[in-house]
Amino acid sequence: MEQMEEVTIRLTDAVLSEGGYEFASPLNFRLEEGEQVAVVGENGSGKSALIETLLGRRALRSGRLTYGFASGDRKRAGGGMRYIAFHETYNRAEDGEYYYQQRWNSCDNENAPRVGELLDRIETADPAFRKELYDLLAIHPMLDKPVVLLSSGELRKFQIVRMLLTQARVLAVDNPFIGLDTEARAVMNELLGQLTAMEGLQLILVLSDEAEIPDFITHIYRLEDRQLGPKIPASLFRRPSVAVLPPAIALPAPEREPLTCEEAVRLRGVTIRYGDRTILDALDWTVRNGERWALAGPNGSGKSTLLSLICADNPQAYAQDITLFGRQRGTGESIWEIKRRIGYVSAEMHRSFLKPIPAVNLAASGYFDSLGLYETPTAEQLTSAEAWMEVFGIGAVADRSFLRLSSGEQRLVLLARAFVKDPDLLILDEPLNGLDQINKARVRAIVEAFCGRPGKSLIYVSHVESDLPSCIDRRLELRRNG
Repeated sequence: MEQMEEVTIRLTDAVLSEGGYEFASPLNFRLEEGEQVAVVGENGSGKSALIETLLGRRALRSGRLTYGFASGDRKRAGGGMRYIAFHETYNRAEDGEYYYQQRWNSCDNENAPRVGELLDRIETADPAFRKELYDLLAIHPMLDKPVVLLSSGELRKFQIVRMLLTQARVLAVDNPFIGLDTEARAVMNELLGQLTAMEGLQLILVLSDEAEIPDFITHIYRLEDRQLGPKIPASLFRRPSVAVLPPAIALPAPEREPLTCEEAVRLRGVTIRYGDRTILDALDWTVRNGERWALAGPNGSGKSTLLSLICADNPQAYAQDITLFGRQRGTGESIWEIKRRIGYVSAEMHRSFLKPIPAVNLAASGYFDSLGLYETPTAEQLTSAEAWMEVFGIGAVADRSFLRLSSGEQRLVLLARAFVKDPDLLILDEPLNGLDQINKARVRAIVEAFCGRPGKSLIYVSHVESDLPSCIDRRLELRRNG
């Protein structure tokens, strides 16, 4: 007879209660001691629902979930399992004060919780274990930094340490490599590999892109057609070899006349500093009407800061020589006059949408440039939002709560929100984060079709060259200062 202690997590013939994600067949999942597992599948296939079930957060109508953790509180539902979700990188539950644009308000950052302060709040019975984690993940240089100022790679390290200090037995990580430059991806891959060598710790990686499965993964589960397939040894797993072709794209009709000014953006000698660190140093850049730019550079080089100046989110813009759509910043224009010409998507924005409103209403909020829906959209605006959701392949989830969607589906809703008002300037910051290969091809095709319209300009950020749409014709490369 099999010994229970050899199985870390066992989910047997599980069917979720009504109102949960509808899998096509009962769930059977086993994590044996010593295994490192990847869960892969397309957006909306049920990856997040599966992990939440393993955490004990989803009620079962039938079946059984059991844990083989050694002792103590870990016997309780999910007691020894922790989950780091992509859209929870800044965890509000820890400080309760994070808000969109806080990163750009230096006076608020001075009062924001710092890494060391938050980690010190977590009690651990073994101080030597804390030191081991800090040394392994090179946390010491980060301890005095406000969490909101950490780079993408630093944020992931912080979250991993935070979870492991709670004596996690199983750590599930959602798309750990998205938003990281080439160097940071290699560091994260090495770091996760080192974690697998820690006694009593196992990893479950949740991946939308099967090409990102690391070498240290021992077994793989694939979700397909709302069904969880069998556990496959990594040595026997076969990735799809057929190239993904973009679907035919038919965009809704334009809603505004093409932009007539010659330049969408002009920056002259822009310099941004926070404390003793220079983020941008005397930057000159012009985006002319109809140009399509790739904005590149390593994590921490100032890409997000630059975009915050253009999108009217950074208060330092008023002290800089910046012209947007032919008008000098600070000459009486409102933030909303700027934003109504821009369609914007970023990871920072994604983390700021926490309202349980229908997805179509969130897409329609693009007309008002609000982080939520504080005005009632007209019937025509809702119809337009629905049409754009159909273009992005998510028309079927229009009436579902945004918070009940997978992170990939949420990203597609936010993309529909960016396009819904037919903007003159598209600013897409890592827009393919968390998307599967089919949806990546879809989004690239939509961007290319949209930028084929007269007077449409594009600024596109990605650390992955293959994610760039073919319409890109110019490139600005930033370098990290210090």
